Amino acid sequence: MKITFLGTGTSQGVPVIGCTCNTCISVDSRDKRLRSSVLITIDNHNILIDAGPDLRQQMLVNHVNRLDAILITHEHNDHVIGMDDIRPFNFRQRVDMPIFSLERVLDEIRMKFSYIFHSNPYPGAPRVVCNAILAGDTFELFNTVKVDAFDILHGNLQILGFRIKNFAYITDASFISDQSFKSLFGLDVLVLNALQYRKHYSHFNYDEAIEVAEKIGADKTYFTHMSHEMGLYVDMINKLPQNIFPAYDGLILEL
Repeated sequence: MKITFLGTGTSQGVPVIGCTCNTCISVDSRDKRLRSSVLITIDNHNILIDAGPDLRQQMLVNHVNRLDAILITHEHNDHVIGMDDIRPFNFRQRVDMPIFSLERVLDEIRMKFSYIFHSNPYPGAPRVVCNAILAGDTFELFNTVKVDAFDILHGNLQILGFRIKNFAYITDASFISDQSFKSLFGLDVLVLNALQYRKHYSHFNYDEAIEVAEKIGADKTYFTHMSHEMGLYVDMINKLPQNIFPAYDGLILEL
């Protein structure tokens, strides 16, 4: 299984428009962060988690020529608004794209992209198949890949995390229940959001993310969904605890 970090930034990305902080003016490519998303390659299939506004660029930069399924954590724009850019995959693969998320999230996608779901859709519109899942569900993709969906909170909003084998992906979380923690032990790799150093009402901050990572105890944890306030990559990598790392766009992990 291969994990490609397509984006590791917040809803604004890094650099932030108009900002001249040290992070935003850095020339280190690891400090330039598109909106958060990962690609999971397993059994010759590509699974995308979240389809934000940078989807087209992420597919081109990482030479992604095939996409087989999309898992959506929640309905906020930085996780779904790139959905129109799945059209080339429809055209190339001649299939409708399966999307998996909570029914509430799928309803939001239907509203945001009403032209996709019209009874007489515009020619050339993306073609998708919506699959409603619940937190706690285990489902199969391609008859071979088992996916566990688990419940997390983003402020007061219920959203989903996903586990495939010994890999788990959590973004935009501010709370993880004891039940969800139980499903996260025995991981080789955990991806976890860490927004900034200051307390935030709907995202883990730096200290909270470290505490959660240490409680889960994955062999390695990679922080994602990081704002410019987290500072330079070279500074983060030198001060994080052992086995916790800042992810960066383009990072590839082989599991």
